[in-house]
Amino acid sequence: MLDTECVGLEDAILALSMVGDLSMGQPIDQSRRTARLAGFLAGACQGEAGREEVARQVALLRWSGCTANAEGFMHLLGDDVGGRRAMLSQTLDAAGLRAMRKSRPLAEVHCEVSGDIARTLGLAPAVELGLRHVFEQFDGQGNPLGLRHPEIPDVVYQVVLAGDLEILSRVHGLEAALEWISAQGDRRYPSALVTELVRHGKDWLDALHQPEPPPVSAGERAQVELTLVADVIDLKLPWLAGYSRQAAELARRAGKLWGLSGTAIDLLGKAALIHGMGRAAVPNRIWNHPGRLLEGDLEQVRLVPYWTLRASGSISGLSASGQLAAHAYERLDGSGYFRSLSGDHLQAEQRLLAAALAWQALRAERPWRPAFSESEAARLLEGEAKEGRFDAGACQAVIAAARGECGATLPKVASALLSERETEILRRISTGASNKEVARDLGISPSTVRTHVESLFRKLQCSTRAAATLKGLTLGLI
Repeated sequence: MLDTECVGLEDAILALSMVGDLSMGQPIDQSRRTARLAGFLAGACQGEAGREEVARQVALLRWSGCTANAEGFMHLLGDDVGGRRAMLSQTLDAAGLRAMRKSRPLAEVHCEVSGDIARTLGLAPAVELGLRHVFEQFDGQGNPLGLRHPEIPDVVYQVVLAGDLEILSRVHGLEAALEWISAQGDRRYPSALVTELVRHGKDWLDALHQPEPPPVSAGERAQVELTLVADVIDLKLPWLAGYSRQAAELARRAGKLWGLSGTAIDLLGKAALIHGMGRAAVPNRIWNHPGRLLEGDLEQVRLVPYWTLRASGSISGLSASGQLAAHAYERLDGSGYFRSLSGDHLQAEQRLLAAALAWQALRAERPWRPAFSESEAARLLEGEAKEGRFDAGACQAVIAAARGECGATLPKVASALLSERETEILRRISTGASNKEVARDLGISPSTVRTHVESLFRKLQCSTRAAATLKGLTLGLI
C-alpha cells in the first residue's frame, strides 16, 4: 500500500461513521452527535479512565458493519435504507416488525464486520468488544447472542441509549423520546442509566449546538490504509467487492501515462477509493435493478456524488480528494451529475477519473450482464468520447493503462494462509455467489464447496461471508 493512500486514523473513523449514517438513512452527523452524547453519559458514570473515548469510538463505528448486511436488509424489509431508518425511529409497520424477528443473522454479520474493522484500525480491545455486542439488550432479547446483563459491556448501554435519545428526540420530540426511553429501563438498558439520561438529556442535547471539541485519542496521528474505507463502502453490494481498489489502481496508472503530476496522481488514487461514499444513501433495490430506472430512483443515483462531497467535506484529510470524487460522473457535454458541468469547467484529473470509473464499470460483471471484454469496453468508451461525453485523451490513457495489465492474472495465491482452491472459492463467494453456483462453475460438489468455505472461515477467523470478504481484501488474498 502506498503511503499516499493512507489517511489519519480519526479521519478514517469519521469516514466510516458517515458511510454508516447514510446506509442507515440518517443525517451524516448522526453518529458524531451520538458520540458526543455517549461521551457525556459515560463521563457521568463511575468507571475506568478513558471510558469517554471508548464510548465515542464505539458510537462513531456503531454502523460500520451495516454495508455488509445491506443486501440482507433489502430482502428482509424491501428497502435497506428506508427500512433501517424506520427501525431506528421506531416507526416500522406491523409487517416490518414481524420481519425483524428474522434479523439475527444480519446482526451477526454486522457485529463481526464492525468488530473486525476496530481490530484492523488498531483500536482498544474495549472498543472492539463493544462493537461486537452493540445489539445486545439488558433483558437478553438482543442480537446476535442474546446476552443478558451483566454480560454486556457498559459501553453498549451508553451508546445505544445515546443513539436512541439523538434519533427519537429529533424525530418525535424530546418529551416523547424520554417517555419511550423510560419505558425501556431494565429491558433495553439499565434503569439507573435511564434515570441519569432523563435528568441531563435536555442539557446534553443543547450542548450539541456548541463546537465539537477535538478528539483526545492518543492515536489521533496514526495513519491507516484508506483501502479499508473503500472496502467497507463496496461491501454494500456483493458484486462490488474490490471495485474501488481496482479503480484507484487504474486511475493512478492512467494518470502517469497522461503525464499528470505526482500530487495529482495521489489525489486521483484517493478520490477513486472514496468515490462511492454517497452510494450508501441509495437503496440496494435501485442498484440491483436491471432496466431503466424510474425518475425518482434516478434522482437518488444522481445525488451519490453530492453525498460523497458532503460526507468527505467535513473530514480534513479527505476534503480535497472528496472534491475530486464528487466529479466522478460529470460529462463533457453537461449530461453528467450532480452539477451537470461541461467543457472547460472540468479539469484534467476530473476528466481522467470519470473515464477510469466508466472503464471499470464496463469491465466489471453485473447481476444483469457479464463484463464487457477489453476490446468491447474500449470500443464503447471511445464511442462515448466521439459523442463528446468523455475526454478522448483521458480515455486513451485509461485504455492504455488497462492494456498494460494484459495477461496479468488475479493476485497470486501462493499464500501459506489459504490453499489455491480456498482462495478461488473466497474470490467467488465475495461476489455473492452461492455454494451451488460456485460448485457449478468449478465442477465440484456443493458439499466440497461447503467444506472449503468452512476451512477458509476457520483460517480467517470469520463466521460470515461479509467478514471473510473484508479480511480477504485487507490481506490481499482477493
